[in-house]
Amino acid sequence: MAKVLPFKAVRPTRDKVSLVASRSYQSYTQAELEARLDYNPFSFLQVVNPGYRYHKTISGKERYHLVKNRYLEFKEDSVFIQDNNPSYYVYKIVNREGNTFSGIIAATSTEDYELDVIKKHEDTIEFRENIFKDYLKTVGFNAEPVLLTYPDNPIIDSVILETQKERAEFEFTTTYRDTHYLWILNDKKIIDMVKRTFEAIDTIYIADGHHRSASSCLLSKELKSQNKTHSGKEAYNYFMSYLIPESHLKIYEFNRLIKDLNGLTKEAFLIELDTMFRIENRGIELYKPNKKHHFSMYLAGEFYSLYLRKSNYTFNNSLDALDTQILYKTILEPLLGISDLRNDTRIDYSYGKNDLVNIKSKVDRGEFIVGFGLVPITVNEIKAIADDGLTMPPKSTYIEPKLRSGVTIYEF
Repeated sequence: MAKVLPFKAVRPTRDKVSLVASRSYQSYTQAELEARLDYNPFSFLQVVNPGYRYHKTISGKERYHLVKNRYLEFKEDSVFIQDNNPSYYVYKIVNREGNTFSGIIAATSTEDYELDVIKKHEDTIEFRENIFKDYLKTVGFNAEPVLLTYPDNPIIDSVILETQKERAEFEFTTTYRDTHYLWILNDKKIIDMVKRTFEAIDTIYIADGHHRSASSCLLSKELKSQNKTHSGKEAYNYFMSYLIPESHLKIYEFNRLIKDLNGLTKEAFLIELDTMFRIENRGIELYKPNKKHHFSMYLAGEFYSLYLRKSNYTFNNSLDALDTQILYKTILEPLLGISDLRNDTRIDYSYGKNDLVNIKSKVDRGEFIVGFGLVPITVNEIKAIADDGLTMPPKSTYIEPKLRSGVTIYEF
C-alpha cells in the first residue's frame, strides 16, 4: 500500500519559472555554469552555488548554510511562493524528440522505502548518502523530485488527462527544447481518489534518484530519534517524487568503452571471445545490436556482432540475464581484468541514440581500444531485479525524463 500524499509546494511565480528552473548543476560545463550565474539572477543555480558571489569554492556545512540563506532570499524576494493548500502537481514534459512524459509530483513515504513498497534496483554509496543527508538536514528542502514509476492505472491516467484540459499554471521551454507544463490539482475529492488509488498499488519502483531516496530515509530516522513527540505525520517522513506510469519511461542503454585489452593482442582477444560468443565481422559500417544477449563491438576500425553462446552461460537469476551483467561476467572481468566498475579508470560509459558514432570516434582517435554497444534494459527487467532484491551493475540504464530543479520544492 503506497502512501502518496499532496503537499504545499514552494514554487516560482509564473513569470519567473523559466528563469528559475535548472538542470542538476553537475551537468553544466564550467562555461555554461558561469554564464548562467553571471547573467541570470533568478536561476536556481544561484541557490545551490552560493560561493560564486564570493569568487571561491565553498564546501561542507558552510556551503549548506549559504544554500539555505540563498533559498530564504528567493522566498523573501517573492521569487518563490508557497501554495496555501496541499496539492498534487500534474507535470508533463514533451522533449525535442517528441516523447511525452506525464505524471504526478507528490510526497512519498520514507517508511514505504524501508518496507520495500518503494523498491530500488541500484546500490547506493554510504558516504554519498550521509553527505546528502547532512545537506538536506541543513537546507530543509527537496528541490528535485525522485523519479518513481508505477503500473499503468486507468484511474490515475484519467485524472491526469482531465487535469491537462485546463490551462497549465506553468508552461515553459528550455534551451534543450524540452517543454514543461505544470497543473495544480487541489480538488479535495479528486485528491482523495488519487490517494486511495495509490494505496491500492502494492509496489512502486525507483527509476532515478536512489541516493536522494536513501538520504531522505536516513534523515527521517535521525529526525525521528531526536523528536520526543514524533507522530509519523511530520514532513520529514516524506520526500518529493515525480510518479509516472511505466509506459511513459524512456530507457536508453549505457555503452562501454575500454582503454586497453589487458595485455592481449587483437587476435588473442578475439580467440578468447570465441569461447562465449559467436562472432561475425560487420566491417566498417555502424552496427547496433537489436536483441537481448547480443552485443556490438568496435575494435581496430571494424564492427563485430557478438552473440552469446547460451549453452556456455549459466542463468541463475534475473541479474544473470541482464546484458550489462553478461558483458561484465564474460568479458570485462575475466578477459579485460575490470572488476570494479565504479572506480576502474580503464572503463568509461556513454549513451545516446547516436552513440555508436561517439564510440567509433573515440576508438579511432586512440582514446580507447574497444567499445561495446548494448540494447536498452526494459522496465520489466528493472522490476525483476528490484523484486528479487538484487542490484544492477553501475551505468546499466539512462532513464528519461530528466527533471529540472527548483520548479516544485518540498519543505520539511
